[in-house]
Amino acid sequence: MSISPYAAHRAALLERLSRDQIAAVIPTATVKVRNDDSDYRFRPTSDFWYLTGFGEPSACLVLLPARGEEPARAILYLRERDKEREIWDGKRLGLDRAVDTIGVDETRNIEALWEDLGNVLKNQENIMWRFGDGDAQDRQMLQLFTKLRNGARGNIQPAKTLVDPGPYLSEMRLFKGPEEIEMMRRAAALTAETHTGLMAKVTPGMNEAEAEAFLDYSYRKAGSTGAAYNHICAGGGNACILHYIENNEPLKDGDLMLVDSGAECDFYAADITRTFPVNGKFSDEQRALYQVVLKAEEASIAVVKPGVRFEDVHAATLDVIIDGLLELGLLSGTVEEIKEKSSYRAFFMHKTSHWLGLDVHDCGAYNVDGKSRSLEPGMVLTVEPGIYVDPENEEVEERWRGIGIRIEDDVLVTESGHEILTKAAPKSIEDVEAACAGSQGHARRQPIGQNA
Repeated sequence: MSISPYAAHRAALLERLSRDQIAAVIPTATVKVRNDDSDYRFRPTSDFWYLTGFGEPSACLVLLPARGEEPARAILYLRERDKEREIWDGKRLGLDRAVDTIGVDETRNIEALWEDLGNVLKNQENIMWRFGDGDAQDRQMLQLFTKLRNGARGNIQPAKTLVDPGPYLSEMRLFKGPEEIEMMRRAAALTAETHTGLMAKVTPGMNEAEAEAFLDYSYRKAGSTGAAYNHICAGGGNACILHYIENNEPLKDGDLMLVDSGAECDFYAADITRTFPVNGKFSDEQRALYQVVLKAEEASIAVVKPGVRFEDVHAATLDVIIDGLLELGLLSGTVEEIKEKSSYRAFFMHKTSHWLGLDVHDCGAYNVDGKSRSLEPGMVLTVEPGIYVDPENEEVEERWRGIGIRIEDDVLVTESGHEILTKAAPKSIEDVEAACAGSQGHARRQPIGQNA
């Protein structure tokens, strides 16, 4: 991905900041300790990456609005080159190269950030800062703001307001440009290919952990920045736990396996869920519930187009799932009674969609002026209906218990309708069973760890 999209994002934000006379301070993430002296792999904050494309830790972007004859400016604080530290921790871009590489107006040493900001933000009445990303940084910003607010005693314009970046950056990030969409297409294609490969490899007796390892291996081997979120590799009744991430139990013959996993490319996420039989063939009960979920997903995707309200996608899913559960005898009563009492939530307890982008649950408001917002071109959302029959639900026949099914795709809203970014992942019963048998419908491949 070229640097130009990030520069374009900065320019667009600076235009809005200049209009509203707001200076922005946008730090990247801090390195997180895993345990003792071991750290997690670093991942920049999404806002910072969106505006810079710069992946090193210990950095901060400061955006100053245009004022009178002074043009808007972007200052990047980052680490100096340090040969000794680079031997231990990896290469650094350094201040000298960052102006041309990142395209900012100026670079400064991150070590001087908080002392320097007192002068840089002098006479700025409004300062943008996202609270909640780190207690220490929040305290430093509050101390700085207090100092700037008291600046009137020194005959300067005092700071008056701390502004949340959400209404600015979150709304910008909700609408994806061509380069961002291409990154998401790449992430979706890799994820679909990996899900398909996993279906062919899973066999009874394997452990959920082997499936998780295959996902990580496939994403990293292909050059992805890694998994976009913790994998869900849930066999049998574990699929009824919506955010199951233990992934450490054996996979049993006759059970389904639910896999919710997505790669990210340049930190842009895919998010796919597929459910398939561990032994390669759906049972009658599994097939019946799967068909309901598939029909619900197809109905919901069909309504995605500009002008449709976000809540309409969920409404389409809900109607199909309620009808299906009534037909199969898992629910009773009228549709109106079921909706009024929310009795369907015993089997379908989550919403159908969320925004997708640099974060798997991406930013952007779902309601505008108190109403569900309308879909517009450039938005990307998931569509992910499910049915989950609790293994301990004694109100249904035993044959249904412990079946958990979710089907999830990533959908781009286009000018004329929609594009399913993840359509390459097998989804129909016939395609899923064929993928479980191997790409050509031959005998199932060797399990992971057995000459795979």
